[in-house]
Amino acid sequence: MAERRVLWLGLGLMLLSAGFLVWQIRAPYGFILELRAAKLGALICVGAATGAATVLFQTVAGNRLLTPGLVGFDALFVLLQTVLVAGLGGVGFAQIPTAPRFLIEAATLGGGATLLFGLLLRRDAQDVMRMILTGIILGVLLRGSAEMVQRLMDPSDFAVVQQAMFASFGAVDAGQLGVSAVVLLAALALSLRLAPALDVCALGRDTSRGLGLHHDRLVMIALLLMAAMVSVSTALVGPVTFLGLLTASLARHLTGTHRHAVLIPAAALLGALILVAGQFLFERLLGSASALAVIVEFCGGLTFLFLVLKRRRR
Repeated sequence: MAERRVLWLGLGLMLLSAGFLVWQIRAPYGFILELRAAKLGALICVGAATGAATVLFQTVAGNRLLTPGLVGFDALFVLLQTVLVAGLGGVGFAQIPTAPRFLIEAATLGGGATLLFGLLLRRDAQDVMRMILTGIILGVLLRGSAEMVQRLMDPSDFAVVQQAMFASFGAVDAGQLGVSAVVLLAALALSLRLAPALDVCALGRDTSRGLGLHHDRLVMIALLLMAAMVSVSTALVGPVTFLGLLTASLARHLTGTHRHAVLIPAAALLGALILVAGQFLFERLLGSASALAVIVEFCGGLTFLFLVLKRRRR
C-alpha cells in the first residue's frame, strides 16, 4: 500500500509537470518551453533535495521536529551573500559569473557542514544533539554577523542582499541545474541504498549497535549526504527553511510507514509536488511569481507549531 502511494505521487508529479510546461503556452514555443523547463527542474530538484535531506537528518537526530536549516545552512548562505555584496558592491556582485558563484556557495556550505560534523563527531556519533545545538548557536552567530555588516551597507547594496535572502526560482542557470541534478541523483541513490541500515539506525544507537550496525559511520555518511543535497539546493535558489519539515511530516502521514525505502522517495516527491503546485498556482493562475517561498515558509512554520503542541499534549 505504501509503495502504491509513492507511485501515485510520482504520477501526480508527472501530470502536474506537464501542465506546468504547456499551460496557456504561446509563441515563441521553444523559448518559453526552455524557460519553463529550467524553472520546473529547479523546483523539482530543490523540493526533492529538501524533503529527502530532512528525512535523513531527522533519522540521525532521532527527532521529527528538526530540519537541516537549524544547523546553520541558511545563516551561512546569508552571511556569504552579505560579505560578497559588501566587498564587491551591488554592481560587482551582479557581475560575478553565475557558475563560479554557484560553485563558491555550494563549496562553502558543504565545507562548513563537513567541518562541523568532523570536529564534533570525530570520536563517535553518540552526541549528535550536541552537534545540532552547536549548529544552532553558530547559526545565531552568523545571522548576527550578517546583520551587523548589513547595517553598514548602502541602501542599494542592502536591497541586493535582501533579495538573496529568499528563495527565487525566476532565473536558474542550466549549467547550475545540471550540476545540482547530478549531485541530487547521486545522493538519493546512496540514501536509498542505505535505507535498510537507516531503518535500524532509527531504533537508537545502542539498539542498532547491538544488532551489528556500524552506527557511527552510518551517521556520518547520512549527514554528508544531507549536507550535499542541502548545499546544492540552497546555492541554486536560496534558503527554504521549513519545506523539509512539511514534506517529511506529510510523507510519514501519507505512507504510514517507517521504512526509509518508502519515506525518502515519498518526501522527495512531496517536496517537488508542493513547489511545482505552488508555483503553478501563484504564477499561472494568480499572476504572482514572488509569493511561493513566503507561503511555503508560513505553512512549514504552522506545521512545526502543530507538531510541537501535539507532542506537548502527549
